[in-house]
Amino acid sequence: MIVEVIVDVSAYPIDRPFDYIVPEHLEELVERGSRVHVPFGNRKVQGFITNIKQRTDLDMSKLKEVQSIIDVEPVVTEELLQLSKWLTKKTLCYEIDALQVMLPAALRASYKKNIKLINPVGLDDAFLDLFGKKDIVSYEAIEKADLLRPMKKYLTAGNVQLETVIKQQAKAKTIVKYKLVEDKEYIAEQLNKITKQARKQKELIEWLLLQEQSAFTMQELVESTNVSTATVKALLDKHVIQKGTKEVYREITSLEYNDKDQRFQLTEEQSNALTKITHSQDHAENTTFLLHGVTGSGKTEIYLHAIENAISKGKQAIMLVPEISLTPQMTRRFKLRFGDQVAVMHSGLSIGEKYDEWRKIWRGEVKVVVGARSAVFAPFKDLGVIILDEEHESTYKQEDTPRYHAREVAIWRSEFHQCPVILGSATPSLESFARASKDVYSLQTLRLRAKEQALPTVKVVDMRAELKNGNRSMFSVDLADAVKEKLEKKEQIVLFLNKRGFSSFVLCRDCGTVVECKQCDISLTYHRAGEQLKCHYCGHEEPVPTKCPECTSDHIRFFGTGTQKVEEEIAKLFPNARVLRMDVDTTRTKGSHERILKQFGDGEADILLGTQMIAKGLDFPNITLVGVLNADTTLHLADFRAAEKTFQLMTQVSGRAGRHDKEGVVYIQTYTPEHYAIELSKSQMYEPFYHSEMLVRKQYEYPPFYYLTLVQVTHENVLLAAEYAKLATDWLRGNLSSSTMVVGPTACAISKIQNRYRYQCLIKYKKEPLLIEKLQQLIKIYRTEWMKKGIILTVDLDPSTIL
Repeated sequence: MIVEVIVDVSAYPIDRPFDYIVPEHLEELVERGSRVHVPFGNRKVQGFITNIKQRTDLDMSKLKEVQSIIDVEPVVTEELLQLSKWLTKKTLCYEIDALQVMLPAALRASYKKNIKLINPVGLDDAFLDLFGKKDIVSYEAIEKADLLRPMKKYLTAGNVQLETVIKQQAKAKTIVKYKLVEDKEYIAEQLNKITKQARKQKELIEWLLLQEQSAFTMQELVESTNVSTATVKALLDKHVIQKGTKEVYREITSLEYNDKDQRFQLTEEQSNALTKITHSQDHAENTTFLLHGVTGSGKTEIYLHAIENAISKGKQAIMLVPEISLTPQMTRRFKLRFGDQVAVMHSGLSIGEKYDEWRKIWRGEVKVVVGARSAVFAPFKDLGVIILDEEHESTYKQEDTPRYHAREVAIWRSEFHQCPVILGSATPSLESFARASKDVYSLQTLRLRAKEQALPTVKVVDMRAELKNGNRSMFSVDLADAVKEKLEKKEQIVLFLNKRGFSSFVLCRDCGTVVECKQCDISLTYHRAGEQLKCHYCGHEEPVPTKCPECTSDHIRFFGTGTQKVEEEIAKLFPNARVLRMDVDTTRTKGSHERILKQFGDGEADILLGTQMIAKGLDFPNITLVGVLNADTTLHLADFRAAEKTFQLMTQVSGRAGRHDKEGVVYIQTYTPEHYAIELSKSQMYEPFYHSEMLVRKQYEYPPFYYLTLVQVTHENVLLAAEYAKLATDWLRGNLSSSTMVVGPTACAISKIQNRYRYQCLIKYKKEPLLIEKLQQLIKIYRTEWMKKGIILTVDLDPSTIL
């Protein structure tokens, strides 16, 4: 028997299956999707079986044997094997990378090199001393002792041997449990032999006899019977008690809550949307639904009903959320409804916890998984629905290889399982809404909030006028007065600091002008090195102006602020306010997202100050005021999606106010109140914004009218990076059709990361049937020739950002 194995080596010549002979004693165990240990070159590596066959075209005498099988049951299902093939072609990645992304990090191999002593004769004393009484020493120890040169000599002579040890990054957690042996006569005999001095042993045996062969941990025995550990050990020595290990799941610690599952009566709009979704489930249709509902319209309740319907049919469900900060709230709501049938998967869990949650899914012990992007690969075997909440979020796109979008993977899996996908958002991505407009997706609209409350009143504050009136604070007079009023009423406030694009654009504080590229209608990016403004689309450069080009004011500077600075200002303006800050710095530790949100939900703070992570999903009844301190930061990013991201953020953050009985009000502070993204976010009307933005996208030839592919080239030498970026760009221009535009090459917005200079070119096309083929040819040239010179080339077929 022969197996085809994809080995755990990400390299171009190795990106193909290798044939291995299966030893006779392993033939019954091998299955597609199982992991194996195989010899590869002079080392041992892990690999995945992707095919089983009886014969090969290769010389059998040259084939090596599979050394061992890691999984008796495959960890990669037949469906996920097919998905990995699709992902390899779709994202132009190595097949091993596509297979690895299906599994939690715990199942990925870690490799350790050891040196084994074979014959000590003739070895230097210094080298021999490293071994001591052992016959194995780590490669690192030899490297640290600076003995690599003699080691190489001894390897050649056969005195020592290099071994590769492959370990899994996490193991199943086990605990030791104790119980009585099964021989009742022996137990009775031992009971009679116990002296009066050892009465505790007698008490323990009598207590265990009442427990009907149940097993207990040492702690449970000590606490339940008030005996010492010495008593337990004495009975172990007498063979009255036996011990064994039991596999247990790691418990994901969660804070205590008093809330209960609330089943809301569905509104007419919710019922109509749910009817369409359940019809698709009942008739096994792989329809993609775009659930477009205003903030607070009850999208989550529709998700819960759709999942209930899937479970009632014996099927499973995947529920994706974009931010780790949303996971605790969403998980709590799902666990209240579905209890222990819910698994959780996100980056805030330890490797061991992720491993346990994955095994619950793989073993079929749960029906629902709630998690971030990677949960889309949950190994369910019979999916009934897949849901992406806040589908517009860029976090659903993986930025490193394989560069997949969770939405595309979800749609592929829905076609395999013949089940619906629900994309939910108050502010869908333009691409999704355009597809819904053309009936590629089924559009379901919720125009009213679930409890029929009014949307919050949104007030836009022109910060230019504040500046003219002498207010240089980051709080406008109106917002500061509103904060004071809400503090007096004991109501809660959310202050949102839009920090993406920190200090990246140049703005006039008198007239609000932002310096833009004349050819691209994109704001120029400020580069501190050389005091230059650059366009990262066409390469245009100009010096930073000292005066505003529109009104000649001197008040022109690059723009940005930080949460700590805002916190200091809050302390000055509102000294009695209790403030919680939620940003990257305050959420580094495990469980910090949930802890901060629970403190705020329990009323332990008056103001929640934060960045992106507080903009969506939060649902607290006492929030009546939301303040956006600087709406301009995303608006003027050098990104064609800047207006879309700003509108989405403003709408999402506004939706945190007045979600329950109390009315909400929102203040948006901006230097460009006339911009349509700001103007239209006041009414939270998506369609007018969609039509305005689509006109801009059409005019400047951006998605969804054109597809984009981003090709980036990096090198430690700036001249080589620029040279090979030009080579790649010229090659693409010469090989793609004339209707396809290749823009660039130009330096990336962040021109140097980790000492590597970055250049890029952008491919814009409507139809390019040869694109994948030609990109594969370019990648082949790169991997066979350019790679040797230290060049790194990456291709992103659907970039979420081009910064």
